[in-house]
Amino acid sequence: MIPTAPNTVETLQDGLRRIIASNPSPMTYWGTNTYIVGHNSVVVIDPGPADPAHMKAILGALKPGETISHILVTHSHLDHSPLAAPLANATGAPVYAFGNSNAGRSDIMTKLAKTGLMGGGEGVDHEFAPDELLADGDTIVGDGWKITALWTPGHLGNHLCFVWGNSIFTGDHIMGWASSLVSPPDGDLTDFMASTRKLAKLSPKLYYPAHGAPVLDPAARIKWLLDHRLNRESAIISALSRGEADVISLAKLIYSDTAKTLMPAAERNVLAHLVDLVQKNKVTAQGTLKKDAVFKLL
Repeated sequence: MIPTAPNTVETLQDGLRRIIASNPSPMTYWGTNTYIVGHNSVVVIDPGPADPAHMKAILGALKPGETISHILVTHSHLDHSPLAAPLANATGAPVYAFGNSNAGRSDIMTKLAKTGLMGGGEGVDHEFAPDELLADGDTIVGDGWKITALWTPGHLGNHLCFVWGNSIFTGDHIMGWASSLVSPPDGDLTDFMASTRKLAKLSPKLYYPAHGAPVLDPAARIKWLLDHRLNRESAIISALSRGEADVISLAKLIYSDTAKTLMPAAERNVLAHLVDLVQKNKVTAQGTLKKDAVFKLL
């Protein structure tokens, strides 16, 4: 259940407030979590969708004398980044991110994009243009707070997580209510698994995802996600061991208990696994690697 009404300010701990945008959906759960970190001069993480009511809620959350000094964006999906520019214009705070919506895309996904394959899921904010770029390991210091950026491509090539003390803002990479959608050519499962293993080397107390409640046991959640993806891979290999197949037939077989409305996302996840398996030389596509290709084991 949603803990508070949309666009309501909620204090999660000292120096951390959350405002949930009014954009619930099967892909966003109860809506996008916008976080406000610090006191006096604060940072906003993931301003959210282009919603004037949410903009008003963010500005209204500021205490007397408080100002926004930094705007951080985990990635440029339409439920995360469109409000960044209007908020920057209203406050004068610069927008920080890894790059635009094509930044960080792997070579194989760049080739896939040229075949006309369009992204699925939340939708990409093609107009997104940050004021300042953050590379992996860059640290921003503000009024009583310090945040370090971690480049975590996979869900999107420009995805960042943000380390704050003993917590990490994980964007859409790690959430407690669902596994992250990986939808080629914007999402890349090979990168996703590498980024997840990168996060597994850290020992935070909490994850603060961009959708849903805080993750109270990060290590257990990381293990579940890695096991989940490896189990999906095994299921695809098992299915292909019975004969060649395309994405749609594999998704129907592997996601047999999934609601019809979520099958397009399931197909994207299967395609992500197949592209990853092609890179591992375990699977090959007959002809050009594309969504409607027929795949078989090597």
